[in-house]
Amino acid sequence: MQPSKDIQQLLDIMEALRQPVTGCPWDIVQTFETIKPYTLEEAYEVADAIERNDMDDLCDELGDLLLQVVFHARIAQESGDFSFGDVVEAITKKMIRRHPHVFARSEADTPEAVKLQWSEIKQVEKAERLERRARRGLPDDADKGHLGSVQRSFPALVEALKLQERAAKVGFDWSSSEPILDKIEEEIGELREALKSNDRAKVADELGDLIFAVVNIGRHVGTDPEMALRGTNTKFRRRFGHIETELEASGESLQEATLERMEGLWQAAKAIERRLT
Repeated sequence: MQPSKDIQQLLDIMEALRQPVTGCPWDIVQTFETIKPYTLEEAYEVADAIERNDMDDLCDELGDLLLQVVFHARIAQESGDFSFGDVVEAITKKMIRRHPHVFARSEADTPEAVKLQWSEIKQVEKAERLERRARRGLPDDADKGHLGSVQRSFPALVEALKLQERAAKVGFDWSSSEPILDKIEEEIGELREALKSNDRAKVADELGDLIFAVVNIGRHVGTDPEMALRGTNTKFRRRFGHIETELEASGESLQEATLERMEGLWQAAKAIERRLT
């Protein structure tokens, strides 16, 4: 079998891997639940390639993510639920429906009008989805109320951001960034008090409040908190790498170095970054 740019070959490969007798022993036993972590991992690896501006890696990681879609679709097809073709049809139908200003006669000619139109269409789709689930005797797949459309399956930072954005649409929002900074300071004070109590549940509760407030300031200044934190993670890796490199050059190890020594190298790494920017 030779590599191909035709999606059908990828579908054929997955079908072969899932064959009960001749397929791959690992692939055969996988389920939606067992491959779900890999799907999330591949999505993050796509984001990482984008952040590194590595087009070779991005091409490779997008392929890995596409494989996850094919894998899920194959499992669903084997149980008679839906196929890869149904997935493609569903998303093409959705995109055509959500862009009447492109594929039909619509006067949404500004980004704001398009966003409003998109939201209205999504509400219609949500009602139709609930009706379909009711006909099939399935429970409601969303929480009730204004925040019901925000999925609990999102990473916590993303969920917090979307909850805040959703609440802001009905006016439940801070008027500016300054009072949010005051709120952050308030939450830090409450976290300090919780730490004094040595109550782990209370500490966790106050820490969550603090992180939620920090997400809020990010939203108000137009900075995605998830991307901001990923940037800081990258910066931490780089500076810690400097510590390791310098210690190794001096014949020292991380295990032997004192905190003061490592802090000095950390500050040196920061100084180097400042000179380069």
